[in-house]
Amino acid sequence: GIGIREVLLTSGCPGTEAKCIVRVEECRGPVDCGWGIPISEGLACVKMPCIYIPPENRFKYVWKMLIPNKTAHILPNDSAIMEVCRDTHSITFQCETQENGNIIASVKYTVYATTETETKKSRIETGQSRRITTDAILVFVLLTGVIVTVGVIFAMILMILHWAVVKSIWESKSGQDNQDKKLANKSSLRNME
Repeated sequence: GIGIREVLLTSGCPGTEAKCIVRVEECRGPVDCGWGIPISEGLACVKMPCIYIPPENRFKYVWKMLIPNKTAHILPNDSAIMEVCRDTHSITFQCETQENGNIIASVKYTVYATTETETKKSRIETGQSRRITTDAILVFVLLTGVIVTVGVIFAMILMILHWAVVKSIWESKSGQDNQDKKLANKSSLRNME
């Protein structure tokens, strides 16, 4: 196929550079570039590009509709980009990029039927709504955990800073409990007498 490549030099570069670009040139590789991705894809129509490098008018483009078990139907479109509206069934298209009568690149696209696109869209939307619900729950749990943790840490810091106050409260409560016990013991002894 067609493309651009950089020719690098790994020794003899100026200065301390380990690699340097000598030139940029067009390269050719396997003709079949496989399956392409449309430029834009809506519910009604799809825009598909052929493989090319600028200037686009330097090449000839041959668009074909591929029909299973039949010869391909050549379309009258000879531009680098073709827009196709969806039909009731899926159709596969192929674009051949030619230069001087030779095929130098080829790419295929499948344009799905309107019903298939709507089915895929509803599956995607269902998956996204589930993901949003799950994400909301995870965020809620995470925030709750953070708030509780910060509260516990804050309480511990206050206890450490005001340790003398906490200690005196505990001591006064334990001292009051001891006095209450002594009074209860004295009253029980009196009742026994």
